[in-house]
Amino acid sequence: QVSLAESGGGVVQAGGSLRLSCAASGRTYSRYSMAWFRRAPGKEHEFLATVSWSGGQTSYADSVKGRFTISRDNANTVSLQMNSLEPEDTAVYYCAASISPPSSMRSRYSYWGQGTQVTVSS
Repeated sequence: QVSLAESGGGVVQAGGSLRLSCAASGRTYSRYSMAWFRRAPGKEHEFLATVSWSGGQTSYADSVKGRFTISRDNANTVSLQMNSLEPEDTAVYYCAASISPPSSMRSRYSYWGQGTQVTVSS
């Protein structure tokens, strides 16, 4: 089992930045791809970004490309740097882990954190 814990959420004004972190614990010796998703009120989970185990491969949703950056701080920690935030970015942000290669498909991710709230005020 792998446990994931997100941190770094909060309230920020439009145009501001936040950095989210996700720490994995438990059975972390396996090579996991990790990703960030978000869920806004009344909407489905939205894929944002994913990174391979090595950190060498990343992929982004068009909605955040150029504004968000995913990075692998070490084997068990991944971050999401979010710049130029907009009110439409308000959501609960989740990190997820998968033993499969990086993917935008929610179903590929077996492990999920509890989420951290990000609120962007206009």
